[in-house]
Amino acid sequence: MPRLIADLTPLRVSPEYRRLWWGLGVSNIGTQITVVAVGLQVYALTGSTLAVGTLGIAALVPLVALGLYGGALVDHYDRRTVSLLASTVLWLVTAGIAAQAWLDVGSVNLLYGLVALQSAAFAINNPARMAILPRLLEPQLMPAANALQTLSMNVALTGGPLLGAILVARLGYEWAYTLDALLFMVALWAVWRLPHLPPEPVDGTGGADGTDGAGPVARRRVVGLSSVLDGLRYLATRPNVRTTFLVDLAAMVLAFPRVLWPAAGALYLGGGETTTGVLAAGFAVGGILASVFSGGLVRVRWQGRIIVWAITSWGLCVAAFGAVLVLVRPGAPATVRWGAVVLAGLALLAAGASDAVSSVFRQSILQTATPDHLRGRLQGVFIVVVAGGPRLGEMVLGAEATWFGEGWAAVAGGLACVVVLWLVVRSQPRFWRYDAHHPEP
Repeated sequence: MPRLIADLTPLRVSPEYRRLWWGLGVSNIGTQITVVAVGLQVYALTGSTLAVGTLGIAALVPLVALGLYGGALVDHYDRRTVSLLASTVLWLVTAGIAAQAWLDVGSVNLLYGLVALQSAAFAINNPARMAILPRLLEPQLMPAANALQTLSMNVALTGGPLLGAILVARLGYEWAYTLDALLFMVALWAVWRLPHLPPEPVDGTGGADGTDGAGPVARRRVVGLSSVLDGLRYLATRPNVRTTFLVDLAAMVLAFPRVLWPAAGALYLGGGETTTGVLAAGFAVGGILASVFSGGLVRVRWQGRIIVWAITSWGLCVAAFGAVLVLVRPGAPATVRWGAVVLAGLALLAAGASDAVSSVFRQSILQTATPDHLRGRLQGVFIVVVAGGPRLGEMVLGAEATWFGEGWAAVAGGLACVVVLWLVVRSQPRFWRYDAHHPEP
């Protein structure tokens, strides 16, 4: 049993990683509080679900636009400095969101602007933080470290929204935002305590192997479009790293079920918003359980195969969730069909666990198989994929639900994910043979 429990070695061997893990874990709870509170405030001001949905666009556009450039900054400047500056901007924006609540400004456009600024700073901060981790730990500890990161994130996703809703209901928006600002200071402290982490020196021809995959390059102090393109050219020549993005897109674009949860609660399972919350919590709890019992993951050698099987499981679990909806006829929202709720919740719990396992190893391959001087740019691509994939997936499954119904949309999406996944793997056989003992990009 102890070999199955999450490996805490990264927390024991690296004080810097330990402080960063705690800091990010605490601040992520605050972030989720604000996500819920902002959505509630926009709805209270407008009474429009469309206005709340526009928050997602306000956050997504700067995230995609600056994700690649943020990664280039990380590869050219001290990563501690980049993360500290971006974190400071994030804290100031959070303080601004709290200030508008305390002053009762009541401007939806101001909230959109603040959310966009927050997302822009995150697009720079997140690649920096993720590129820092391989500098704090040995490569063999990266799966364990990523499992711990996944654990803290899923805990935040489970408890943060609930805490945010309670704070708004009991104390008001201003106290919810203020708590986020206070919690974020823990992350600021953790980043401030890091040592200086300048990019590892490279020779005049590029990376450790004499090239960065894009021809001869030298370290540039002024970061421009050419630096971003260097990272994309590197990605085009590295099939294993590239495949981690392709298989994730197959999972997220074709089979991301979150958009179906409100209808599942309102039309099929009963219970309305409460059931929707149960489904969301079940998905997050699956990620928590996978992370808690991730001890065996650190010894996995053939990481590409684990990713493939994890995403296969993801697709089948989403299809099983859809099958539950297909078998249940739409009924009165007030009548909760507990048997169906349990089955749907278990399918999503397994899907969340599968997604967590896939995420751990995709991130581990990206961090260990990429040269240090390109990790920031590849983390920027990772942010774009992780942010954009689910948004596209919500559009795809939303359209399919309009045409075929929510249940069949999930069934078709899950099965399509599995088919596309195996077609990608068949075209990239090196990914199936990826060996963590001899990482190749």
